[in-house]
Amino acid sequence: MRWRAVGMLQSDARQSAVARELNVHRSVIHRLWNRYQRDQNASRRRGSGRRRSTTAADYRYLLQCARRLRTLTARQLASQLSAAAGRPIFRQTVSRGQHEG
Repeated sequence: MRWRAVGMLQSDARQSAVARELNVHRSVIHRLWNRYQRDQNASRRRGSGRRRSTTAADYRYLLQCARRLRTLTARQLASQLSAAAGRPIFRQTVSRGQHEG
């Protein structure tokens, strides 16, 4: 959608018309156009906040272990994943990950 908006703006469409066409607020189009003119890029910026240390593969491994060994607690699963991954994985991460899959 961003590149579509940029294309419309490059073909001299008004920002308000582009916003109406794409069903977004005019300020969204204005910020997008300013960023495109500054950086020549309309792609989404990387989000702020804490980086994820648990990968999708880690969650798949957790799910596999949880299915295979159904009686393990979150703490036990975390210690098993920590040993396999070679880095600390916390119990809360395991508890959250079981609901994300």
